Amino acid sequence: MKRFLVVALFTLAVNAQDKPAEKPVVISGIVFGDAYQFLSSSDPELEGRNGFILRRGYLTFDKSFGESLSARLRFEVNQPGDYRTNVSMEPFVKDAFLRWKQSPRFELIAGISPTPTWDTAERIWGYRAVERTAVEVFRLGASRDFGVAAIGTLGTRYRYHVQVGNGSGTGNETNVGKKVAASFSVAPTTATLVELYADRADADRSNLGLFAAWQREGARVGLQLGRQTRGDLDLDVASLFAVYDLRPTIALIGRVDRMFDPNPEADRIAYLPMSTTSEATMFIAGADWKVHKNVSIIPNAALVTYDDGEEDELVARATLVFTF
Repeated sequence: MKRFLVVALFTLAVNAQDKPAEKPVVISGIVFGDAYQFLSSSDPELEGRNGFILRRGYLTFDKSFGESLSARLRFEVNQPGDYRTNVSMEPFVKDAFLRWKQSPRFELIAGISPTPTWDTAERIWGYRAVERTAVEVFRLGASRDFGVAAIGTLGTRYRYHVQVGNGSGTGNETNVGKKVAASFSVAPTTATLVELYADRADADRSNLGLFAAWQREGARVGLQLGRQTRGDLDLDVASLFAVYDLRPTIALIGRVDRMFDPNPEADRIAYLPMSTTSEATMFIAGADWKVHKNVSIIPNAALVTYDDGEEDELVARATLVFTF
């Protein structure tokens, strides 16, 4: 992968020099990490643990070939987030797709691209650096798939996103099945939005989701509901968040997530492992201080409580985010 990244960067640089008349490759990125302190944990090994951690980094290359055709190649680096594994962060391909945009009403995408699972909810929440959306946190879906997608609008109020893929995330074809995912949203007013989501794979998992949001300048509120069916097991989650711009450089953020069922994969949640034996409620609060338009410092805390009385998860963090 390291060799591939070097070759990709070199090729892009050479092409940029050889063809100065063409539109250049646009390079962008985002990096975020924390200084953290576990004040309590259901896992004795995490109790009192503190340190510094780089959670994620993205490096994106966008290339336009004209009015209707473009491509994106994005690399991501991350780590297991279990606070035990000491590994070097290595890049992998997060996005690799070709986009044909016929008009604002229709575009066709082929390759590894975002799924419709929580794409809208994450955009409106806007604080992935603090925490991912609830459906992703509790491991009820995937952010990417390898296949073909159609995205477009119907009139001025309706939007759709349909994807047919391998169901393999950022991996390649494994011949174990295919996945169909679709979202449909409507904007009843300029300040409101409602989106329905569903997917089905050949395996024993399927998802249903609902997202609703209210937005105006300086404030937004969102509600996300999700259900995953795993054979005879149903997992339900709900999330309510709010963001308020206190000042042009300071925003207050708050969120409550509820996992209504014990989640068998909760101990694998990155950067905040949870108990697998109990229903859980997670509270998040923080403040975004924009020291520069491309740099934010976000003091925040996450508290997870369990219905069965297990020790709470409580972690305090100072999250640094910068983009370029």
